[in-house]
Amino acid sequence: MFHLMFSLPWLIVATRFIGPLPWPWWVKVLLAVFLLFASQYHLFSRFTSGSVFAPEFPRPLVIAFNLFFGAIVLLAAMQVVLDLVSLLIFAVTWSFPAVPPGVRYAMGASALILAVFGISQAIRVPPIKRIEVSIPGLSPALDGYRMVQLTDMHISRLFTAGWASAVVEKTNALDADLIVITGDLIDGSLDIRREDIAPLSDLKARDGVLTVPGNHEYFFDVDRWLGHFPALNMRILANEHHVIERGDGRLVIAGVTDLSARFTGAVEPDLARALHGAPADAPVILLDHQPRMAERAAGHGIALQLSGHTHGGMVRGLDRIVARANNGYVSGFYQVGDMKLYVNNGTGLWPGFAIRIGVPAELTEFTLRSSAQRAGVR
Repeated sequence: MFHLMFSLPWLIVATRFIGPLPWPWWVKVLLAVFLLFASQYHLFSRFTSGSVFAPEFPRPLVIAFNLFFGAIVLLAAMQVVLDLVSLLIFAVTWSFPAVPPGVRYAMGASALILAVFGISQAIRVPPIKRIEVSIPGLSPALDGYRMVQLTDMHISRLFTAGWASAVVEKTNALDADLIVITGDLIDGSLDIRREDIAPLSDLKARDGVLTVPGNHEYFFDVDRWLGHFPALNMRILANEHHVIERGDGRLVIAGVTDLSARFTGAVEPDLARALHGAPADAPVILLDHQPRMAERAAGHGIALQLSGHTHGGMVRGLDRIVARANNGYVSGFYQVGDMKLYVNNGTGLWPGFAIRIGVPAELTEFTLRSSAQRAGVR
């Protein structure tokens, strides 16, 4: 079913775009076969690595597959729009309009150019996004506390050790108080990804690096990965919390495992357990890879939830579909009861569809503000 779904864009392009072109039949067949090959990227990944989530091709080939697969998807979307317009015209005139070849040439060129732009935006080291957020009940002693969120790095053959090193360098330059990583650090087994993820051990912050697992960790022997992350100087918050102290001010950072745990027999997310023993007078920031359960978190008195998972929807327009699969949460801030939810667009991206158009990646720095400080109270 997975591979059939990803073959549908090619079918649209082959029958509705390539078929009507005024070219020799053998040229159209060659183009259709080439695009069919590109459309089966995920099937080839499954054959070569055993998983559609970890293509083990050389990086230039992974980029090329994403480029042409992305172009196929974009062109299929354009063709569907063209066909809908033709149907509307037919409904009025009872005659289908003739589509000049130039229109199709323009569509093909536009899809390819957009795909080139989209992959270039996906694989770059993301720019810094700075956000100030007010935390009710935050002690004035913690006003100005700076926290960097990394998420969805998907370290793989596409996001390699070189990319990870550049992210680490950019993150460390911020000299943050705390670094949090909200899941999907990797795509691939520990044996394959060990060297690529190694640069993350150089992440530095005054209060360390805290992380929670994402759904992709559960695709690749989550217990081995959770056993390896502490060797990279990360503390895992698997239904646990950590207390930050500045003078008499305290802040709780809690973390839960991912919803995917229920399908693997691993420890399922348990927010009550994560909060057990936390100081009652300290505000809580929750790290939860997926944003879908935000209402539950709000019911536990969480001040701020940080999530990822959605990649912001990757492409403007597609983000509306991604939002529907995540209880309406896809990118940026949401007010959920008394809780603020921030859904990060992601530092990296799943290498199976590495296209970003209108939804930039981000390396996010939060500056926490106390209500008292913002009101001018010292």
